[in-house]
This record gives sequence, structure tokens and C-alpha cells, in this order.
Amino acid sequence: SIKGKRFDWLLVSRRSCFRAGVRYYVRGIDSEGHAANFVETEQIVHYKGSKASFVQTRGSIPFFWSQRPNLKYKPKPQISKSVNHMDGFQRHFDSQIISYGKQMIVNLVNQKGSEKPLEQTFSKMVNSMANGMVRYVAFDFHKECSRMRWDRLQILLDQLADQQDE
Repeated sequence: SIKGKRFDWLLVSRRSCFRAGVRYYVRGIDSEGHAANFVETEQIVHYKGSKASFVQTRGSIPFFWSQRPNLKYKPKPQISKSVNHMDGFQRHFDSQIISYGKQMIVNLVNQKGSEKPLEQTFSKMVNSMANGMVRYVAFDFHKECSRMRWDRLQILLDQLADQQDE
């Protein structure tokens, strides 16, 4: 209840059975375009007979890469050099568009250090795909929100506002 108005709020997450695994052991996509650790989360609001739904998906960056555990705290990501990334990447987003429609990608990885190549490759692949149904926004979450500066999330929200309203 908010301000005396009662409503039902449901939150449902559905985890894909394709490429499920633990962090660091399963990363990237397979040849069919299935992203590792893919989860669809749907928020449903029901108020006086009306319903609204918002769906968000998350998963591993959808190209061929790995991050094999070793004795280091955070192993370095390795992007595969011997495979055509675009085939699986295109399959992934074709499937996303069929299932969900227009896509807003929000990439929260570090834009420096060992994760920088992941962000650069992801950005380059989205741009080379040149699909008007897919928009890409990179937001260095760790840099922007370090030291508990959660107010900095407003920068990201402002970047997404028009598409969110759409």
C-alpha cells in the first residue's frame, strides 16, 4: 500500500537452463547465442484490474570469452581469438528481439583494467551489428559509485530516461 492505495506487486525471476554455471567457470556465449547465467526478471504490478509488466534480462557478455579461475583473486578475462564472435552475437540478439522487442543494453563492467577489453569489444560489436532495435550504454559502475556514492546512479538513469519512457 502506498498513500492508502493497495496494489499487488510481483517479482519473478526465471533462470535459463542453457549455460548455467558458477562465476568464473561459465562466461560468454555458446554457438547458438545462449549467454552464460542468463536470467529474465519480470516485475508485474496489478492495480484495480489493470496490469503492467516490466522485463529485464541479464547475462554474461554475449561473445566468446572465458575467465578461468586461478590463484588470483580476480582472474583476467580472455577473449577468444580463434572464433567468429559475430555469428553467436547476432543469434543472441535476434533471439532477444524476437522475445522482448527493442533492446537497451546497459553494460556495468569496469572501463579500465582487465575488464576494459570486454567493454571495448562489446561496444564495437553492437556498433558493427548496426541494428536500430539495439542500443548500447556503458556505465563504469565501480568508478562512478565507489565509496557508496549511490547518488551517481542518477547519471545512468538520465542516460536511459528517454528509452525507459518509450
